[in-house]
Amino acid sequence: MSEKSVTNVCKHGSRRNWTKALLAGCMLVSAAGPWAGSQSWADTSSMIKPSGPAQRIPDFVELVKQVKPAVVSITSMIRSDAVEGEGGSMGMGGGGPFPFPFPFQMMPQPSKQLIEARGSGFVISADGYVVTNNHVVKGATKVTVTLDDGTTLPAKVVGRDGKTDLALLKVTPTQKLPFIELGESDDVQPGEWVIAVGNPYGLGGTVTAGIVSARGRDINEGPYDNFIQVDAPINRGNSGGPLFTQDGKVVGVNTAILSPSGGGSIGIGFAIPSDTVRSVVDQLRKTGHVVRGYLGVNAQVISPVMASALNLPAPAVAGAPPAGALVASVSQDSPAEKAGLKAEDVITEFNGQKISTPHDLAVRVAAVPPGTQVTIGFIRAGKAQTLTTKIGNLATATGDTGKASTAAGGQHLGIALAPLNRDTRQQLGLPQDAHGVVVSDVEAGSPADQAGIRPGDVIQSVGSQPVDAPKAAVGLIKTAMAAKKPLLLRILREGQSLFIAISPDGSTAGVPTANNMGGDDDDN
Repeated sequence: MSEKSVTNVCKHGSRRNWTKALLAGCMLVSAAGPWAGSQSWADTSSMIKPSGPAQRIPDFVELVKQVKPAVVSITSMIRSDAVEGEGGSMGMGGGGPFPFPFPFQMMPQPSKQLIEARGSGFVISADGYVVTNNHVVKGATKVTVTLDDGTTLPAKVVGRDGKTDLALLKVTPTQKLPFIELGESDDVQPGEWVIAVGNPYGLGGTVTAGIVSARGRDINEGPYDNFIQVDAPINRGNSGGPLFTQDGKVVGVNTAILSPSGGGSIGIGFAIPSDTVRSVVDQLRKTGHVVRGYLGVNAQVISPVMASALNLPAPAVAGAPPAGALVASVSQDSPAEKAGLKAEDVITEFNGQKISTPHDLAVRVAAVPPGTQVTIGFIRAGKAQTLTTKIGNLATATGDTGKASTAAGGQHLGIALAPLNRDTRQQLGLPQDAHGVVVSDVEAGSPADQAGIRPGDVIQSVGSQPVDAPKAAVGLIKTAMAAKKPLLLRILREGQSLFIAISPDGSTAGVPTANNMGGDDDDN
């Protein structure tokens, strides 16, 4: 689908005003000319003097010939109600799930209309695995992949991860496919030339080039934003396509653009780093969902006043913001608590990597497989210390308080439940004697999402057992999934009762599914 258009309040003046400004600029340069050789600037000790020979703009012809056969175009038939007006955005706009009570009366009415959406992708294995963006295939009832030679193949969604906006597809080719290798995004530097190949506006095989503008961009689209910013023209339809360095390796997946008008590129694009892609895709390929690490701290940004109160060392660069993640609280029975972390500790390193902000910490922790031993550097009472701990599993860290996100054996349903009280009955237009538990949130790509369960649905029974409390519903769901038996839910939707069945392998029946193609997703 199309890329995210990030609103910018900047407005352009008229052409006439621009011309006047340009002429004024020319006069200013002319008037300032004599100053260029003036001796007034005698102190040159801090002058920046770039070194190195001038370099020619590179020629990408041979590189494109080699990598282009592995870039594909993707067409998805998507339910209009699954689009959610996102314009290609990732997840829920970075804000996370809506707090309960959910504004049910504002929910869009379901629609069976299908929309054709186009995006890009690239082949990562000879047997037909394809990487693309989650928003390219989210809610798709049918996905097809068109190869560089024009061959069109049906694709199965192996798995999706809404929090990083990545998806893995599988096609069945008649022969080995040319594929490309993921590079090391941590080695990419601002100023480095990169090439984007994709399917903008349906123009397959389009090549654009530019430089890396910045790294580590957080654009508030998801909890693990860590984008590479590029100035290579990226437009609608480039989503999911590869970003190459000059060695022909993929260092990013083109995902979003900043566009004041919501239209085309203005030279500010964002790509998911290949190091993130590698971790997510490996998990999707093996299990169809993503498991993330969990430390168990709530952290906040450190202000200069806080830094002084905490006796933190002064920043290496005068005026720079204090670095680190201030621990505001530690979750009970979490890896952090067991290791001895406390409120007011300032985490500065995680497994040898510098931590500048709480966002850095969240990204680093999530990327570590559960059970991994890690080293944490922190400052307590002005003294630098270290400790080690084993990272937990984010999916199992929420506890049994109405969130049916996990069950024995690793199965995952992906719904958050809340009591059906007087207010919610009124919001949903239900009689006051209606019973059950209300679905307050559904994780993108989870079995519940694929089954067609939506926020506002009321689960009235699990199997043959009526339910009236979230905890009871969670217990019955976990028991059924642990026994590897089909899970039968009776739900109430818009005044009508219907059944949804979810089998132990994650397949669903009872409600037409948005993306029931054999893949699960764990958005944690």
